[in-house]
Formats: sequence, C-alpha cells, structure tokens
Amino acid sequence: MLKDKYYQAFATYAGCNVVLAIAAAALCAYVAPAAAGSGIPEVKAYLNGVDAPSILAPATLFVKIFGSIFGVAAGFVVGKEGPMVHTGACIASFLGQGGSRKYHLTWKWLRYFKNDRDRRDLITCGSAAGVAAAFRAPVGGVLFALEEAASWWRSALLWRTFFTTAVVAVVLRSLVEFCRTGKCGLFGQGGLIMFDVNSTKATYSTPDLLAVMFLGVIGGVFGSFYNYCVDKALRTYSIINERGPSFKILLVIVISLLTSCCSYGLPWLSQCIPCPPHLAEQCPTESRSGNFKNFQCPPNHYNNLASLFFNTNDDAIRILFTSGSEKEFHLSTLLVFFVAIFCLGIVTYGIAVPSGLFIPVILAGASYGRLVGTLLGPLSNLDVGLFALLGAASFLGGTMRMTVSLCVILLELTNDLLMLPLMMLVLLISKSVADIFNKGVYDQIMKIKGLPYMETHAEPYMRHLIASDVVSGPLISFSGVEKVGNILHVLRVTRHNGFPVIDEPPYSDAPELCGLVLRSHLLVLLKGKKFTKQRVKTGSDIVRGFKAHDFAKAGSGKGVKLKDLEITEEEMEMYIDLHPIANTSPYTVVESMSLAKAAVLFRELGLRHLCVVSKTPGRPPIVGILTRHDFTPEHVLGLYPRIKPHK
Repeated sequence: MLKDKYYQAFATYAGCNVVLAIAAAALCAYVAPAAAGSGIPEVKAYLNGVDAPSILAPATLFVKIFGSIFGVAAGFVVGKEGPMVHTGACIASFLGQGGSRKYHLTWKWLRYFKNDRDRRDLITCGSAAGVAAAFRAPVGGVLFALEEAASWWRSALLWRTFFTTAVVAVVLRSLVEFCRTGKCGLFGQGGLIMFDVNSTKATYSTPDLLAVMFLGVIGGVFGSFYNYCVDKALRTYSIINERGPSFKILLVIVISLLTSCCSYGLPWLSQCIPCPPHLAEQCPTESRSGNFKNFQCPPNHYNNLASLFFNTNDDAIRILFTSGSEKEFHLSTLLVFFVAIFCLGIVTYGIAVPSGLFIPVILAGASYGRLVGTLLGPLSNLDVGLFALLGAASFLGGTMRMTVSLCVILLELTNDLLMLPLMMLVLLISKSVADIFNKGVYDQIMKIKGLPYMETHAEPYMRHLIASDVVSGPLISFSGVEKVGNILHVLRVTRHNGFPVIDEPPYSDAPELCGLVLRSHLLVLLKGKKFTKQRVKTGSDIVRGFKAHDFAKAGSGKGVKLKDLEITEEEMEMYIDLHPIANTSPYTVVESMSLAKAAVLFRELGLRHLCVVSKTPGRPPIVGILTRHDFTPEHVLGLYPRIKPHK
C-alpha cells in the first residue's frame, strides 16, 4: 500500500484470508462438524436435556479453539465469544466424564461427577466461564448462565458459577498484568475493562430519554430483521453443506473473498481526513492496530472507514465507543460500515467456521447508534459515544432477547455505571419490540438444527389435552424377573432408552408398576451375565459383582454397546432379576392430568421419562411413557391437526 501497489496488496490480503479460512473450514468439515457456528444454541439445548451427539466431544473442543483462532484471523465478521462459551462447556464435559480414554487422559477422582446432574452443573459453570473470559465480565457470566444457558437452577449452582467466574477473573488479571509489556501481542489491551468510556458525564433530560426510546425501537426492528435474515441464510447453507465437506470449504472460500472485497474495496469510497493537531498518538498509524489508518491517503491524513475495517474487532468497537469526537466519523462512513457489517454478519454465520454473533451485533449496533447520535446532536445532550453504546445494547437486545445479563455484561465492559437506567430502558424496549416479530436468534437456530428445546411455558393448546392423549405406543415393558432372550430382542428392535418394569403374580397380588429401567443399565447387567436358570428373585446379590461407577453415565461413545454382548443360545433361555437396577420411584402422572401441567413438570424436574399411570383399577398399571418427543408441537399437532396453534 505504501508503494501504491494496490492490486498486489489486495492479492496478498485476500490470499492470506483465504488460507486461514480454508484451515478453519477444513478442521470443521473433516474433524468436527459440530464445532461450526456459535455453539451457544447447542450448549443451551444440552442444558435443556438434549444430548446431541459430538457437541461436547474432545475433538469438538480442539476444533473450536483453533477454528475460531483461524476464523477471526481470516478477517471474517465473527466473534470469539460464542465459541468461548462452547469451549468452556466442552472442557467441563471433558472433566464431567472423567477425562477421555481415547486420548489416555483419565482421572479416577473425576468419576464422582459421572452423573447427569453433576455434569449438567459443570457445563453450566463452563458456559459462565466462557462469557467471563470473553468479555472479562465475571458477574455477567453468572447472569448469562442463569438467564440464557441453564434451564434448571438451584441455589448451590449460583455460588459454584460465581466461584468459577471469580477464578476466571483472577487468572485473566494475572495474564493481563503479565502481557502489559507487549509479550502477548494485542492481548490485554484495555485491562479488565475492555472499552472504558467512563470519562463522559452522563446527564440526561426528557429529550434524551425520547432519543433513547427511539433507539430502542430501532434496535428491536433491526434485531428481528437480522434474525429473519440469519434464519433464511442458515436454511440456504444447510442445503449446500449437506453435499459434503468439499462444498463446505468452497462456501467458506466464497464468503472469505466477499469479505476481503468489501473490507478492501469500501474504504475507497471514504474521503481522506487531515490528522487532528496536538494528538497524543501517532497519526496515521502504521504497522500496528490503531485509530488512524492511512490506507491510500497522503501523508498526515487518515481514512476513517479503513480505520474501522482494518482494525481488530475490539479496537473497532473501542473507536466507535470513543466520546467527544463527533467529527471523527462522517455520516456516510457510519452508514456504509453498518450496512457492510450487517450483511457480512448474516452471510458469514452458518458457514463451516466457528463464529460468534456478539461482536458483529455490537459493531453494527454501535455504528447505527453513533449515526443516530450524530443526527440527533442538536436535540440531545448525550455524547455520540454513549449513543454508540446504547445502539449496541439495543441491537443486542433485539437479537439475543436477553436483558439482565446483557445489561451487566455491557456495564462491566464499559465501566459506566451512570448509564444503567438508560441501558435498562433501551434493552427492555428493544426486546419488547423484537418479540412482536419473531423469537431470539438462538431459539431460531435450535429450531433449524432440529434440537427439541422445551420452553418454560407450555403451549396454550396443551391445556385442552390430557397426558394419555399423546403417549406414543405400543408400550414395551419387562417383568420383574425377565427372560434374557426377551430383553435382548427388545433392545435390538427398539431404540427406547427407558422401559417400565411390572411385577406380576406370584411376586405381587396384582400387576403393579415396580419401576423404570434404563437401556444403558440393562446392557451393563447383561454383560455381567448374572443369570439364573429358574425364574426367581436374586435380590441385591446380583449387583455385588459390579462397582458403583459401572452404572455411571458413560462418556461419549464409551458405554457398553449391544454388539459387545456375547450371549449363547443356552443363556438366552435363562432369567435375570431387574429389581436391583430399576428406579423404584420414577416420576408418574395420572393419565387424566392436563398435558400443559405435565409439560411444566417434565421441564422443571429435568426428566427424560415420565410414566403415565392408569386412573381406574383393573387396567394395566401403566398407560405409557412421556418423553421429550411427545411434548413437541410437531408431534401433538400431527396427532390433532384440527388444533390451531396460537401465534
């Protein structure tokens, strides 16, 4: 650029971006496809009870770390915040399953966490740690886990996540202090407060409040439109990505070239601005990240659009949040930058690269916030930097639909507590306006990916149905003492994970529900071969040959498989007592219970199976089992197409 070789400069710039983009895409396409995208929807779905394959595997963790490094370095309009939440959850899952036998990383003391509740709590702490590390916002991380990530919360989880994020803050502070000497590149700039805008006195009047409310409405409209466009882009990309890894990489190359063309070509539309006199920092800045990029301008001039495009994301946000510099950006510059980031953020999300949504949304929101602040300058006393901050908050509220956690994260990012009332107002307005049009971006992504997320409240039409209306049949159950061949046949022909155990005479006076047995426990029991030739109860003697952790939740792909069993023809005719491994107190509901009440109970207790028992005597003791699938709108409306869902 300094030698006026502009074509060679573009070729070098685009070539470097494409190489880095291919590295990120190859990792995602061939090693761990689950690492593509933000990762927050997958973590949110897991904490809701959806254990999708490979989303928290060690390979996903590896690709998430290095793929996000390559993706951000390749110049894509993506953030590292979503991937860091996913990274924290992957590390927590890795610890929660006792390490990894595949990679020879196991610790015996971690086996105590190998159960559903402790692993879920660990992953909640991991997601909070990811937010705390990305934004350097420990309290914001706790609130993010509470408001957005976790579906079940208890008081013990509050102090555990708080302890986790406190450790994150201490480690970050130590690393920032160590890196102040410049040993770590750009890491640590800004200290623990990434975008300190506390220098401006925030005094506001009625016209300022009206301007902020207007900004909130704009953020709600833009946020809902952004979600709509992301939804369409993801559906289009899914058709391309289904064709195989080579098409995924090809799509990434196309988006990389498009991004390079925009970031290199658009600054040519901007005018050169003379450097401000008496400036503390160097103008124009060369060979480093800074506020004043020379680009194609003559000496002592800078290109303000290039200063936004050719900076790190953090520096670009810091520039937009800067106060007291109304003349630093032309209106045309802010408009072009907003449109570019808005469009590039939409087309980039969904390609085979780890990509967060926070940074693109903050950049776009700060751009139109500063633009509105410049236009309303004669009417409002607020600084344009504060308008940029409120614009970022409004766009975040309209896109993510979070309120409390976003408010605290932004306050910790900017160290500007005086903006709290305005921040609360703009977040509430933007969320309320956006909710009129569609759902939050993470809810839409979960729906596209087919993750059956259960909402906090049941659908209104569920009030008119009862539990027995939606149970899937036929019901497959086992006797308390069952023939080995029958169990093996059922496991082969079905994919159910839970089976009711029913005691019949002579073990009970009448048929009664003894409990519920899991597929994984049946496989462990069959592998142990504690069989009897006669149909008799063996009691607790059957489990003496097992250790407690044999029945613990196995790691991904590490449990006993059906193909691992070697049962002879003679053993097929033998019997096994299921009483010792059955859950003798499963959650049950009467068949006449409202489906809405059953759905709330299922979600709030974090269940996988809910037994529906008969109301009248003389009938079979259990009518069916409700699983997550039975509460999905697709299943219910498929059974009763006459029901009209409320919009």
